[in-house]
Parts: sequence; C-alpha cells; structure tokens
Amino acid sequence: MTSEARRGDVEDTDVEDTDVEGTDVEGTDVEDTAGGDTAVDDTAGDSPGVRRTETVMADGRELIYFDDVGAGNRRLDDPRDLSPATTLSQLRYDAPLDEWVTIASHRQGRTYLPPTDECPLCPSRDGRQTEIPSDDYDVVVFANRFPSLACPSPAGDGPSAPFQPADLFATHPGNGRCEVVCFTSDHESSFAALTRQRVRTVMEAWVDRTAALSARRGVEQVFCFENRGEEIGVTLRHPHGQIYGYPYVTPRTRRTLDSARAHLGSTGRNLFADLLERERAAGERVVVTGEHWTAFVPFAARWPVEVHLYPHRKVPDLAALTREERDEFGVVYLDLLARMDALYGKPLPYIAAWHQAPVRVDRDVAYCHLEVFSIQRAANKLKFLAGSESAMGAFVNDITPEQIAASLRDAVPA
Repeated sequence: MTSEARRGDVEDTDVEDTDVEGTDVEGTDVEDTAGGDTAVDDTAGDSPGVRRTETVMADGRELIYFDDVGAGNRRLDDPRDLSPATTLSQLRYDAPLDEWVTIASHRQGRTYLPPTDECPLCPSRDGRQTEIPSDDYDVVVFANRFPSLACPSPAGDGPSAPFQPADLFATHPGNGRCEVVCFTSDHESSFAALTRQRVRTVMEAWVDRTAALSARRGVEQVFCFENRGEEIGVTLRHPHGQIYGYPYVTPRTRRTLDSARAHLGSTGRNLFADLLERERAAGERVVVTGEHWTAFVPFAARWPVEVHLYPHRKVPDLAALTREERDEFGVVYLDLLARMDALYGKPLPYIAAWHQAPVRVDRDVAYCHLEVFSIQRAANKLKFLAGSESAMGAFVNDITPEQIAASLRDAVPA
C-alpha cells in the first residue's frame, strides 16, 4: 500500500463555510532496507489519536490540520480572493563546490516581521482572514506562499530524470516543496512552552509530511526544521517551523553519509551509532538522557551552543520511530529547550534541524537525529560567521563543548 493511499486524507475543496471533522491517523514506520528503497510497514508504529483534516486554500495550496485528541472541528473553506502564487525559482550549479544554489528572487517581497495583529499564521478571527481559515487550531501545515522550491509535478513513486549538471553553467527548474508548520495558535508562545501532548502532535505532523513528501516524484530529501528568534533571521514571530522537500541530496548530508560509508567499510560499524555510544560512555558532554533518547554536546561542536539529540536505536527517518520513541521525544526535548532558555535567562535563538536519510540512497548508513544550535555565545554577545567560517568553512568556537554541556546541565529551568 502506498503512503498516499494509507494516510486516509479528507479532501474538501468545495465546502462553503463549514466545519468538518477529520480522520484519525495511524503512525507508519519506514523500514531501513539495504537496497536504499523506501519500504512502508503499516503494522509498526502507533499514533496517539491525532486527527488529520485536509483542505485546499483559496489559491490552490494544500493545508492540513493536525489536532490533539478532543479538539473541536476546523473550518475548511478559505474565503479570501487570492490569485495563484507565482514562483520563479531556479537551481544553478556551483561547479567548484559541486553544489546546487537556489535562486528565488520572488521571495524578496515576502512578509517581514508584521505586527501581531497582522500575523498571517494566527487563526482567522474578528473579521480578519489569515493563512489559516479556522478560528483556532492545534497544529497546522500548509504549502508556503513564498517557497524557495515549488513542485508542479504530481505525487508518484520513483525518481525524476537524472539530476546531473550538463555543463559549468548548468541550470535546473527550482522544483521541490516548501511547507510551513505552525506549532500552536498562540502567537506569544514557543516550542519550549508546548505541552508534551502538543509536541506529540507536532511529531505526527512531521512523520506524516516526511512520508508524503518522500513519495513525491523528484523529492530526494526531506528536511524538517525550526528557526527561532530574530537573531537567527526569522521573518515571522509566530511559533512555526518549515519542511523542505529537496530535488537533490543536500551537501552536508552527502558529506556526512560519505564519512559514514567509509567508517562502515573500515570498521563494519555505523559511524553515528559509534559516536552516540562513545558520548554516552564518556558522559561529560551529555546534557539530558532518557530510556530512548540522549542529548549531548558533540565533541567537535562548531557553535557556542550546540546539542545533538539521538534516539538510542538507529532509524533512517522520523517515520521509523516507534510509539514509545515518539512519546519520549517530547519529554527529553522540552527538558533540553528549558535548559537552553535558562542558560542566559532569556529565550535562546536557535535552529533545530532534523537530519533524516535521503529518500532513495544511503538509507542503510544514515541515522535520524536532531541538531539544535545557537549563535548566542554570551548573554549579550552573538557569534557571527566571519572570515574563517564564511570564506573558508573553518569554524572557530570560543566555548569548549565540555563547558557548555556543564552549563546546560546546571541550568535551572524557570
């Protein structure tokens, strides 16, 4: 059974001012196969009863509500008069680095730090229509109106045409997928302030979208992430994250999996599993640990605050996590975020990045994990990527990993 057929979507594109009940979704696992193909196991993995309701926005973009158990019904129709979004993305090949660069000039005009009463991610209330038609929601995912990558091709199995540069000035259509994930309807909240149940709902949204985007023709890697804080460069203050479906395997993923492949060849073991085992045994850089997850500052941390959160079991992506692993993630992650906010007595700006296996290659050596890092190097100082880091890619960290790990362990959450 394909992931498209399995998800139990509720589509309502012609509903007029109607509240519609969604369907409960079942969690799915994606097995790690030696051949690198995505294999779906319908029997493994459980959902906590999250309700999934799908609709289409006024300009044709997809929107999906993911609601906690007991939540009210959601409005599906979008009464706004919107013209279809225009995207002009192009990929250009950087031959010296063997990397693709996305040129997305249409994003220059995207919404930038609007006042609270004009936030497009808040619910539609008091006569003001936003991106979310309903007057309340728990978690919602929708296609970005200003995407870096836009995917016109329909869902389907298998890769697209070979994604290889033809010459030194090779270009490629900027196909892909960019989605927004709103973690809460509360504009003044944050991921750190979510309940464990809400984090579980967010996890189900990540799992759902990972499976759905992995099934889209031309998507080679799915990336779930959150940017928090104006210091990081957010353009909307409302608590939210994003999901990218890249048409290629990203440079950092290629490099780390090449290292993992070499490590497997020389030792017969998984690189990431060995790193986790060594960090847990040493203990000096471990910040938080549970039955299924461990958060630690890596031995060669690049950022002033950098923590990696690994499941104790090697899995290729979020969809492969068991119910118990998904349940405990929120416990460990909320603890970690509380310590990070307590570190300097104020909300810490950060990037939280899920590293998942590519859709079709190297799934046997990949190890799904979350990396959280911040440019805050002191209460009133930021770490800027200057000459060495920006020009040469050679990082200099002003704080030892052992020091920041000890500070995080000692931090007392408010």
